[in-house]
Amino acid sequence: MTKTAKTKQLLKILIGAAWLDGVIQVEERQYLRRLAAEYKVENDPELQALLSELKSVEAPQCYAWVNEYLGDYPSEEEYSELLEALSGLLYSDGDIQTQEAQLLASLQESDPGHGPPKSSLDKFLGKVQRLYRRALQKAS
Repeated sequence: MTKTAKTKQLLKILIGAAWLDGVIQVEERQYLRRLAAEYKVENDPELQALLSELKSVEAPQCYAWVNEYLGDYPSEEEYSELLEALSGLLYSDGDIQTQEAQLLASLQESDPGHGPPKSSLDKFLGKVQRLYRRALQKAS
């Protein structure tokens, strides 16, 4: 997959993740548009259609995009980029919904650096997990 195709796939995942709770929040919308401009893909017809929010993205589609992006053997770089972008999106509105936390948890299963010793990525993931667990506890 080319760099542009990977970038588009990442943005599609983020758009799908923003829809997981049923609505794209203002902060999420701003984050998505800023990233599209930053990656210089804001004029891509497929992404424009998704960013227009005329049609929602269902959870299975989002998960399919994640699987397509990571493939069978994701590199730590791909995994890290996805996790960082997702974390930025999901925390942009200051409220992590259960569906969003589940996506982050499922991502952990794809972590290419499972085994010891703990990498900085594993430590980061642990911090993200603790943050969303706290958010879930507050929501309960």
